[in-house]
Amino acid sequence: RARGLLGELDALESLATSLKAGFEPVLRLVVDAAFPRERLLAALAELQGACPQTRLELRDEVLSGAEEAIVDGSGDVVVTSRVPRGFLGDWLYETTFIAVAAPTHPLHALGRDVTTHDLSLHTQVVLRDSGARAPRDEGFLGADVRWTVGSLEASRAAVEAGLAYAWLPEHVIARDLESGRVRRLPLAA
Repeated sequence: RARGLLGELDALESLATSLKAGFEPVLRLVVDAAFPRERLLAALAELQGACPQTRLELRDEVLSGAEEAIVDGSGDVVVTSRVPRGFLGDWLYETTFIAVAAPTHPLHALGRDVTTHDLSLHTQVVLRDSGARAPRDEGFLGADVRWTVGSLEASRAAVEAGLAYAWLPEHVIARDLESGRVRRLPLAA
């Protein structure tokens, strides 16, 4: 029992040292789902090395969901595509979204550049905004039939299955483009 108590005392002492150095015992991190996981994990590895006692609470959000975390104070650090008015932020990364579909998708069979009219005739898969206050729609939403999903993984899976087309972050689909599981749509504009 004494060893257990001494171990807990050491952990408490380590936490006190971290707090004295200015590290938080809990870090609430909110990240836009489009932010590259590799970059996030590299930063978290650094954090773990510098602050081993800090407990991490990671939450993924889409579109305005991350902005709401700033406004309502539910995130200590927030990675978002837009900084709400009245708050300051630093630029971290630029993400390129690419219109893609499975190689077997009818849009690839057109044999010409794809127009917005062509897109409107086919199913588009889009991400649901996780925000509740002022959800927003971004990107092309002109398709008569849209499937709304809650994650990039679900969107990517629907595209790979040939069920829809989507705009996806380049870093998310880079391997799929290389392997030929998805192809970039030849857009006219």
